[in-house]
Amino acid sequence: MNRKLIRTTLADVKARREQAQQHRPNGAAQSGMGQPRPGQPPPSSQMRKRQPPSTETHAEIYYYKKQIDAHTLMVLVLEDGEEIEGTIEWYDRGALKINRRSAPNLLVLKRHIKYIYKADERMPQMSRVEDNSPHATES
Repeated sequence: MNRKLIRTTLADVKARREQAQQHRPNGAAQSGMGQPRPGQPPPSSQMRKRQPPSTETHAEIYYYKKQIDAHTLMVLVLEDGEEIEGTIEWYDRGALKINRRSAPNLLVLKRHIKYIYKADERMPQMSRVEDNSPHATES
């Protein structure tokens, strides 16, 4: 079975366009090639609008991933002041799963977390009291 390739010539295309224009009362040619609409500037003078920058920096995702991979012991301070210590097992848009050594694992909603820090960055309780007391002597 042979298939014959049919090619149109430029003369054929021009002749069809002229015939189509003659059949229309206003003489405007219509094609799918994006004719300018009335009241709209031609495409060459249109400027493309710049897209606004993304609101997502992915910094939070990077931080959680880094702490999960390193099994870093973290402290989550909740809105009511309660502290939860453990490692982050996984996270999603609205929650963190925390593995704890001596207590059951928890699923903590992010909206209830005030802030998070690494457990090894925790200051000893006594030095916090001394630093904040007005009776501390300055050298």
